[in-house]
Amino acid sequence: MRSQRLDPLLRVKQQRQDDAARTVAERDRALTEQEARLEALRQYAAEYAAPAATAGTTLAPALLANRLAFRERLDAAVDQQRQIVDSNREHCDVERARLLLASRETHVLEKLKASYRAEESRTAEKHVQRELDDIGARRLRAARVANDSESIP
Repeated sequence: MRSQRLDPLLRVKQQRQDDAARTVAERDRALTEQEARLEALRQYAAEYAAPAATAGTTLAPALLANRLAFRERLDAAVDQQRQIVDSNREHCDVERARLLLASRETHVLEKLKASYRAEESRTAEKHVQRELDDIGARRLRAARVANDSESIP
């Protein structure tokens, strides 16, 4: 049957869809972790900048230079982490698109299989109806033949 011939292909497509779903979940988890790291870096940078702005005390030039150098490295780390988050977000979007395509392909095959099944069912019903009609016609002929043979003297 045509509907059964689609089963192997449908299994492959469903497996690809499942794989894509797992990949999306992994990417989402990685994105969440990277976003948490970015937020932690931002909070640390804000906390580190706050005492210098509110202290109102003067720092020795060497300490100030070290503090500014550390702030630059911290800002660079925040920028780098932001780029990582953006990259992970793009990867998530790509994987979601793949999942959407895999889902559509699976859905199309499932609809095609259902259509084939419906057609096969209609064909089987027509076949059964033809057989019933043939049986009815044979009984009618047999009854006529029996009636004709009884009416012949």
